[in-house]
Amino acid sequence: MIRPDLSLPIPESIEAAHFIGIGGSGMSGLARMFLARGIRVSGSDRADSPALRDLAALGAQVHVGHDAANLGDADTVVHTGAIWPENPEFVLAKERGMPVIHRSQALHWLIGGRRLVSVAGAHGKTTSTGMIVTALRELGADPNFVNGGVIAGLGASSGSGADELFVIEADESDGTFLLYDTSIALITNVDPDHLDHYGTDDAFVDAFARFANEASEAVVISSDDEGAQRVAERITHANVLTFGQADAADLRVVDVRTDGPVAFTLRRGEASVGVQLKVPGVHNAINAAGAVAVLLTLGYDLEPAARAVEGFEGTARRFELQGVQRGVSVFDDYAHHPTEVAAALSAARTVVGEGRIIALHQPHTYSRTQQMYQEFADVLEEYADHTVVLDVYGAREDPVPGVTGALVSEAFGDPEHVHFVADWQAAADYTASVARDGDYVITLGCGNVNLIIPQVLAALAAPVAPSAGE
Repeated sequence: MIRPDLSLPIPESIEAAHFIGIGGSGMSGLARMFLARGIRVSGSDRADSPALRDLAALGAQVHVGHDAANLGDADTVVHTGAIWPENPEFVLAKERGMPVIHRSQALHWLIGGRRLVSVAGAHGKTTSTGMIVTALRELGADPNFVNGGVIAGLGASSGSGADELFVIEADESDGTFLLYDTSIALITNVDPDHLDHYGTDDAFVDAFARFANEASEAVVISSDDEGAQRVAERITHANVLTFGQADAADLRVVDVRTDGPVAFTLRRGEASVGVQLKVPGVHNAINAAGAVAVLLTLGYDLEPAARAVEGFEGTARRFELQGVQRGVSVFDDYAHHPTEVAAALSAARTVVGEGRIIALHQPHTYSRTQQMYQEFADVLEEYADHTVVLDVYGAREDPVPGVTGALVSEAFGDPEHVHFVADWQAAADYTASVARDGDYVITLGCGNVNLIIPQVLAALAAPVAPSAGE
């Protein structure tokens, strides 16, 4: 892992940018924005993907695999924190003395002083950003945006608009959300995470307080989340708007109905409006309230803002249906923290009907697994009918002895509800043997667990013995 050095200067002009790790959702979105600016773009990633092929179709020169020769004649290198210092393209760029900037610095360069809405929080950032962008377009605006995932209704994770307004998902994991000159700050929640970077929970909270206090126009923050409440105590900003189900919230969520896509009422003082979303889950009602609150700070009225948010259709890898075989629906979700897993599975519960929920969980990073294996086990056992645990996706981390997916499975109270399978084909076959007509299978994780889905669908399509529940 390479920690971002935000003290490094950002070039004033960029004519040819090379992206190391260009296939990631955030990096591919940035690359699209660079292409839209008329900048020559090249990049590499360790595996082929639809994102690479899409960028190639737009004119980028993309490479599968990392090699120093991939740099070509680029004048600037953009990288993620997920690459290793030994990456040959990174090493050669440093040897040449080229500007080598973190993706957050590249985004800062793109924003270029525009009026900025920054969405931060431990969970819900991508969805909330997608809701804001979708609503703004429904209201006739044309914002620039960079999101951490593809917005379903737009088919893209980024876009160049004619307006001065720029909307971004701001990453708190490495502190880079403090780099931006934010106008309106949205804080969805502040669940302790990324302590490998911050060191302590208190430092994590302090970073969010700084993010809020440095916003030039307004702060929008959850009234419900315990961590957000701790941040709120440290906010000195003059213009703060709270949202959530708490009685004291400025924008209240009431009368929530979860029998299908979530419906609820939003109240601001004496005004109220009913809202019907296209996505399930109480957490999405809260996300929508945060998005509407941002729109209020931008000058829109309550009812048109709420109606505009109703147009949101979801984002990629957030309870996204991938296919149906043998009556079993297979979904993918990016959830990789216990709070997110609980939200995803409880949302699925509202729409699965008489079917069961089978979670296919890939623990993400050794450090998080080591710290939170019991919390993962608790929420998976509570919210899923059966769980299949894969091995840990290490991402940027080296393996830690004794830290495997078995840590999660062995922490279950009832071992009959969980099965640890390190081999993916065996995991797919086992999942298919357990699933029956009407069930939902949901892959959970922000690593590459979504790549097991074709194997699961193929296993479901093949003849199987009667399931364990019959």
